[in-house]
Amino acid sequence: MDRQVLALLKPTLMQSVAHHGIGLTEESYGTVVAFFTLFYAIGQLGAGRFVDKVGTRIGYMVIMAVWSLSAMSHALVNSVLELGIARSFLGIGESGNFPAANKTNAEWFPQKERSFSFGIFNCGANVGVILATLLVPIATYRFGWHAAFLVTGFFSASWILMWFFKYHKPAEHPSLSSAELAYINQDPPEKRGTSMPWVKLFGFRQTWAYAIPKFLTDPIWWFYLYWLPGYFSVKFNLSLVGLGLPILIVYNASAIGSIYGGYLPESFIHIGLSAQRARIAAMFLCASLVVPVFLINYLHGDNFGKWAAIGLLSLAAAAHQGWSANLFTTASDMFPRSAVGSVTGIGTMTGAVGGFLLAKFAGHILQISGSYSLLFIIAASVYLISLLINVLLAPGLKKAESVA
Repeated sequence: MDRQVLALLKPTLMQSVAHHGIGLTEESYGTVVAFFTLFYAIGQLGAGRFVDKVGTRIGYMVIMAVWSLSAMSHALVNSVLELGIARSFLGIGESGNFPAANKTNAEWFPQKERSFSFGIFNCGANVGVILATLLVPIATYRFGWHAAFLVTGFFSASWILMWFFKYHKPAEHPSLSSAELAYINQDPPEKRGTSMPWVKLFGFRQTWAYAIPKFLTDPIWWFYLYWLPGYFSVKFNLSLVGLGLPILIVYNASAIGSIYGGYLPESFIHIGLSAQRARIAAMFLCASLVVPVFLINYLHGDNFGKWAAIGLLSLAAAAHQGWSANLFTTASDMFPRSAVGSVTGIGTMTGAVGGFLLAKFAGHILQISGSYSLLFIIAASVYLISLLINVLLAPGLKKAESVA
């Protein structure tokens, strides 16, 4: 929600102070997004290790508390500089989310079910976009854009309370049966492993097989989150209210892609593929389905062009989420549970570095040319390149050895 709030308010914030904006430009918007991703990357240096040390129950609560306060602090900003500062703190707060989420997933699900589970809970990001698209225009028109940044506060506070009272690790859960615990722990014991120094993980090819694809593909999702409202606004002359339908369609499609893409490996296993080959096959299919998004460059700004763009972006966003669900779970495929949080943190850090670079590049390109063409060409091509790198570095998702 908090990422989409900024994206939806971009046209409003680009107005002058006299017209209740803060004078944001394409260049400064790109810089604000870039600083968010930079501090998000910096946070990854310790976020995964923090979760591995203190555990998911306490670690996730601390992460969410920092995240929530930083998100609500945006309601206090009155300049581009202040927006950049608030966004930087938000980057630190958000940095622990996926290391904690991936570690939680590894705690509660056997290997064969993790991408499907990830696909389901990753739909929360899509639901957040949908809710923001519905709530931000209402809050902005009734109370001003400052109030729109407060809408996340209620949801995050409720989540923290629910997590504290309801979440336990499987072995500590009061109502989990012994059969259920045995099902969760059905993978070989070596998958659970023991702790190791965080810095040593950089020496494994498997770490880079995970981290480099994150560096290349994570920025594309952030590009969609932060620039799609602006793209539709400029290309098809849509108002804040008019942006609702295109954004809702794209992110509903991405929710479907997240769930079905996560389930794909199980489908391939049912036809005889091994778990590793099924994961790679699912990633290849998702990477291929992203490619047509480059055709958006040939569309015109009429009604047909608008709906064609919605279709292409819906397919690309759905395929990205399916890709993401499977890429995330390759960390737990290749590493023991004790290292999953740290490896995920490394990968998310590299993804944020890529996001920083793309944000600066996107802001600069749009400032000087106003064209999205090169950005969509990049979005179409990086997934197949990423899969090739993954396969070359860790053929068959070979498990990391000597992680102890």
